[in-house]
Amino acid sequence: MKLGSLFDGSGGFPLAGALCGIEPVWASEIEPYPIRVTTQRFPRMKHLGDITKIDGGKIEPVDVITFGSPCQDLSVAGKRAGIHNGARSSLFFHAVRIMKEMREATNGVYPRIVIWENVHGAFSSNGGEDFRAVLQALCEIADGGADVPRPAKGKWGGAGAIVGDGYSIVWRTYDAQYWGVPQRRRRIYLVADLGGERAGEILFERESVRGNSAQGREAREGTADHAEGSAGRGCGDGVIATFMGGQGARAGSIAYSEEASPTLRSAPSGTNTTPDVVYCLQGNGIDRADTAGCNGCGWRIGGGTP
Repeated sequence: MKLGSLFDGSGGFPLAGALCGIEPVWASEIEPYPIRVTTQRFPRMKHLGDITKIDGGKIEPVDVITFGSPCQDLSVAGKRAGIHNGARSSLFFHAVRIMKEMREATNGVYPRIVIWENVHGAFSSNGGEDFRAVLQALCEIADGGADVPRPAKGKWGGAGAIVGDGYSIVWRTYDAQYWGVPQRRRRIYLVADLGGERAGEILFERESVRGNSAQGREAREGTADHAEGSAGRGCGDGVIATFMGGQGARAGSIAYSEEASPTLRSAPSGTNTTPDVVYCLQGNGIDRADTAGCNGCGWRIGGGTP
């Protein structure tokens, strides 16, 4: 199987595909740094550049297209201009256009599977209409006459499914704190099977992949265990310290926590708008957030220089 990645970033979807035996053959990204990363990690993967300039009928057909379209206009942390009016989130429809062009050029054969990822705020953006628009657009790739209604109670559930005539779409919410990251960060993952009813088998039925299992220990032990399992480090009781880039230690602090950090917000820090999180372990207490001050056990998520 072959994979194409739109809004590629640093190649998260190509990496996941490669780990599953799927070949990443092309990607679309415009930011220089992520392109340098994926050029090094996937030297055979072709870079297509600006998504607005891609003709889906002229690029190599692929079995799977993945995309995490821009979330800024859907997120509760933004101004919520929406998927239609937001200058960034409206790029979603270029991804849909590319898929339709590819389907037309291949007589409806490719792509077969579509995977979309976005913020949890997409469920509530514009009173839920934006998520309906996402489902509508994806259904129309397989069925031009599809009509997706709003849910009966007006709010989208954290998981759901649509089964049409020869296609299926399912979605569910994942939280990063259950996947080895000491941070509460909910994301929507959606799978569309454009040629069958297998979407539910892909997203809902797992063989051995870890899911949202409940914590079986106290918060302090659970946090240390998560960090040790994912970062390969651990030296006693765990405390998570999070702070915002570009701020003083007191002004920028979100505070310490013995559990998972809340979803991190972005703040300017030179040319980097990515927040920092420090995982710092000290058996006799902690009085500062410092990735270098814990005998080598500091763990940092985010951009910038450690």
